[in-house]
Amino acid sequence: MRVGFTASRKVGGAVERNRAKRRLRALAAEILSVHGCDGHDYVLIARRETVHRPFADLRQDLLRALKRVARPG
Repeated sequence: MRVGFTASRKVGGAVERNRAKRRLRALAAEILSVHGCDGHDYVLIARRETVHRPFADLRQDLLRALKRVARPG
């Protein structure tokens, strides 16, 4: 499984973009190692809210997105 991270300038300055990507990396290590599918590629895209959103909410967002992607058909 491969994971990519992206944060555009719309997220904020370099400090905010780096913080957002660090938070996404921590989520990926925690969630994708358990719920991710081998052989799939994932790209986590930081948004402006990623920097300030509570980590528990980000975790739920990622889990919800994985469930949506895993739906058959």
